[in-house]
Amino acid sequence: MKNFLFYTLISLVFIISISSVNAQKNNSHDKIKKILYFNPEVEPDVEEIKEPTNHAFFSAVSDNISTFRKNKMLRTEVQISYDSIDTKTISEYCKNNDADFVIVPKVKYFKVGLGKYVFSNQVIVSMKLFDAEGNFVTSSDYDTYRKNMRLLGSAENSIKIGTNGAIKSIIKQLRKLKPSAEAGF
Repeated sequence: MKNFLFYTLISLVFIISISSVNAQKNNSHDKIKKILYFNPEVEPDVEEIKEPTNHAFFSAVSDNISTFRKNKMLRTEVQISYDSIDTKTISEYCKNNDADFVIVPKVKYFKVGLGKYVFSNQVIVSMKLFDAEGNFVTSSDYDTYRKNMRLLGSAENSIKIGTNGAIKSIIKQLRKLKPSAEAGF
């Protein structure tokens, strides 16, 4: 009888431990979140700087997203106006791309000098985060001159620094909005 109780107790502990491990694996926090990024709105609107800006922006985003295993970057080649965002459009893009979040970015170059096309290497990277239903969640701005006091360096590096700073700021704001277990953006 002692052996029977001993083996029953051992098997019961084994079954309970297996079920608790399965409950942890099926946790909804471990779901990979898909984040859809639009092409950044570039200010001033000069066609020659849009492609290098897009390349530098998405290079910084992919480097930043690769550090988080729970996130997957989706990219669309569409540019949406940063100041006038339609929630219906956002929700349609989320539904069509199976995305959990949408980020609408803007890169603003500082204009320096007298000429029309003379730009500084300083930028302001702004981002707005929306959920899958098109509801505004949070926004972030990162000014590379005010935050880092960068006077030298390329515009590409400034865009990367600004993008990383804006993403970190969004993550920090999400942690304030949600409990720490859910803020795995």
